[in-house]
Amino acid sequence: MKTFKLFALLLLAGIVANAQNQPQIKTANGIVQGVTDANGITAFKGIPYAKPPVGNLRWKAPEPSSNWHGVLKADTFGPRAMQKFIFSDMRFRSKGMSEDCLYLNVWAPANVADKHLPVLVYFYGGGFAAGDGSECRYDGENMARKGIITVTVNYRLGIFGFFSLPDLTKESRNHASGNYGLLDQNEALRWVQKNIAAFGGDPAQVTIAGESAGSMSVSAQMASPLSKGLFARAIGESGAIFGNLSPEPLLNAEQKGVQFAAMVNATSLEDLRKIPADSLLADMFKPGMPRFSTDVDGYFLPETAEAIFSKNQQSDVPVLAGWNSAEQDHQLTLENYKAEVQKQYKDKAAAILQLYPATTDAEAAQSATDLASDRFIVYATWKWLYMHNAVSGQPVYRYKFSRILPDPGLHNPLGARHASEIEYALGNLYSNPVYAWTAEDYKTSAIIETYFANFIKTGNPNSADLPQWPLLKNDAPVYMNIDSIAHAEPELHQKRYMALDSLNKK
Repeated sequence: MKTFKLFALLLLAGIVANAQNQPQIKTANGIVQGVTDANGITAFKGIPYAKPPVGNLRWKAPEPSSNWHGVLKADTFGPRAMQKFIFSDMRFRSKGMSEDCLYLNVWAPANVADKHLPVLVYFYGGGFAAGDGSECRYDGENMARKGIITVTVNYRLGIFGFFSLPDLTKESRNHASGNYGLLDQNEALRWVQKNIAAFGGDPAQVTIAGESAGSMSVSAQMASPLSKGLFARAIGESGAIFGNLSPEPLLNAEQKGVQFAAMVNATSLEDLRKIPADSLLADMFKPGMPRFSTDVDGYFLPETAEAIFSKNQQSDVPVLAGWNSAEQDHQLTLENYKAEVQKQYKDKAAAILQLYPATTDAEAAQSATDLASDRFIVYATWKWLYMHNAVSGQPVYRYKFSRILPDPGLHNPLGARHASEIEYALGNLYSNPVYAWTAEDYKTSAIIETYFANFIKTGNPNSADLPQWPLLKNDAPVYMNIDSIAHAEPELHQKRYMALDSLNKK
């Protein structure tokens, strides 16, 4: 009898321990079961937020997820979106790739039901052609340890996420085609509004954030009337759908679709939907194929972001955004730099050389890097902040990230390259074994992660333990330069961005 009682007690203890390590949450679609780690953070991985966009749902706006019976074990990342392995710095933890990819992941402190914690929803970068919510650098554990419910979202990419065609526009009840990846993000934000309270989050305190294409996505969600009211704050890291990165007109996007269909010998929308996902992905990367990205579809984006912001019709929220000190490192010689400027700008070359001067090889390397970075992504990001600051009345904070990766393969780097801030900002240096991180790197990470966490919680990055980060003012801009020591400094290159803005409008 004693043996039986002891066995029963041990069994009960095991059940209790299991309940603590694998908590269950009831969502609008069914029960999900997560896994709690030794740090007390519970991760719910691979939660479907929309129906699989396959078959007749390929190239359609996402539909809310179907309900399920029983308990969904959310212990494994869902499949990543269809993509080629384009960027060497992406390290996925998802098991495989599929057109059925609309899943999200949630990290939350344990036992936080009814806590009403702030929420971070993060969109990955990758040029709208690659990326995944399972990437180690986007892991949500560290933000969750700061009391922030963290969500990463998978969305459709490339031809699956941004394909446009006249027949698709005709078929759509919204008379639009393209931007399916952005609509996926919107659907995920709607899922967050319905469900995040069950995980301990406050749906009224959602911050959307992202890097590169993810940052462009944040600016797009701000511009779209469909996303108004779905988030309270926005963070952008290097990217915006402004200036040279503005979406193309629907007609242009449709003609690219017509070109693609002809090149794969598809005579109807039905033919295109019958092409297996692997084949469609392979076709997309054949020589001469058009590339697909954002467009002014008339539905998600009724106009360009610039037109929407100029009328102050964007989401009226605080914004924190910026870029890295050397988004692109182009170390040209003086002779090659001047020749390249002349080739690119012709009769405007002299004016460009005044703004990006060069009298020595060293100065040419710096100016070439500055010009390449501005043209690539800095100017578009600046334009986003400048326009929002000009019309919204909401707080705007701008940064420049200057910490250079401890990479011995980088020869005389001129600054922090594109995407190098991600692990620092989300507190995930430890997850990247490629670099020999130093105490100064961890100090930098603590600074920027705390600024981000403060903003996510309050809409203001400042706290008593950090250098004061001033509000951005367009007439006398000051930004926060972030390295192992952070300090505010005045913008000395406003004329560069204004000049590129003038050139972009012609």
